[in-house]
Amino acid sequence: MRRARSVGLMFIFCVLGGLLVLLVSVPIAKIVFSCRPLTLYATAREAGVIASIALTLYCSAIATAIALVTGIPLSYLLARRNFPGKAVVQGIIDVPVVIPHTAAGIALLLVFGRRFILGGLFSHIGVDFVASVPGIVIAMLFVSLPFFVNGARAAFEQMDVRLEAVARTLGASPPRVFFTVSIPLAWRGIISGSLMMWARGISEFGAVVILAYHPMIAPTLIYERFNNFGLSSAQPVAAILILICLVVFVVLRVILLGGRRRAAA
Repeated sequence: MRRARSVGLMFIFCVLGGLLVLLVSVPIAKIVFSCRPLTLYATAREAGVIASIALTLYCSAIATAIALVTGIPLSYLLARRNFPGKAVVQGIIDVPVVIPHTAAGIALLLVFGRRFILGGLFSHIGVDFVASVPGIVIAMLFVSLPFFVNGARAAFEQMDVRLEAVARTLGASPPRVFFTVSIPLAWRGIISGSLMMWARGISEFGAVVILAYHPMIAPTLIYERFNNFGLSSAQPVAAILILICLVVFVVLRVILLGGRRRAAA
């Protein structure tokens, strides 16, 4: 009787979970497989499409590189130290996940626009954030930073702190312990967090379109083509971008799975 109930419960779980899987997989499969290969090939060769996708990948990579430099120390502090206002800092890092990204774009425009103090200061040294590559980068950094910081923080929290203590008792300085023990032990979490942030930056639209509509990244190009020329013009670009995101997702899963297998061995 218990076995029958367990099988019945698992069947219900499979059905309910399968509905969510279908909700995600069917639209993705539809947009990718309903495009003719020749259409995808021709679209992928268009100069505007190539430029927008390359700009998207480039800006997201720059944002991720900035997060690596600034986010790793912050992640380590959040994982290893208790300090006044720690909960507030963690909450601030998570804010971009919960606020609408168009609202985030307006907030960034109020800070980095040429008419405001910070934007004006950068403008004097030749760096503009409105309708420019730096604006795209700062928008991607703002909305995707939580994915990196939280991923790296979780990796540092899972480390065995005794290994750091042993290194210190052997005479290693705190910076040396950090770079030769802490980071190597947490590298899988750092890499997976970086890939998640990079992939999230690729898909960003709301904050970017407010701060820097031009030059066009791929999501903005898809939006403009859909508005101006309809579904048939936007679909191939969307399919290409989805395929790129799927490749990033597969790489991420392979890295995580390989790390878990090596850790279990």
